[in-house]
Amino acid sequence: MGLLFLEYLSGPKIFKCKCCKVDSASNDDIISKNFQGRFGKAYLFRNVVNISLGPNEERHLLSGLHTVNDIYCSSCQQILGWRYEKAHEESQKFKEGKYVLEKERMWKEGW
Repeated sequence: MGLLFLEYLSGPKIFKCKCCKVDSASNDDIISKNFQGRFGKAYLFRNVVNISLGPNEERHLLSGLHTVNDIYCSSCQQILGWRYEKAHEESQKFKEGKYVLEKERMWKEGW
């Protein structure tokens, strides 16, 4: 395995992987705190870092059918949430290219 390059975020409130404490997202990139994940409450972000994406999957979520990719921490491979690749309903198109991080899988620094 090669070197792991990590991006570090600045700011007073950072979300990190709960397992390895690697930066994942900034509080400034939250779009919505009103999402439901596999493990409870989740947040929608416009940008996340230090992740790898799983394969495309068709998934029936609360808001309808979506093509999504699971998100994994690039350091420890813990599943953190998912990325919206494609929304099949017009009213859900705003989610495309956005990321959902599960609150249960995150550690908050600076809160």
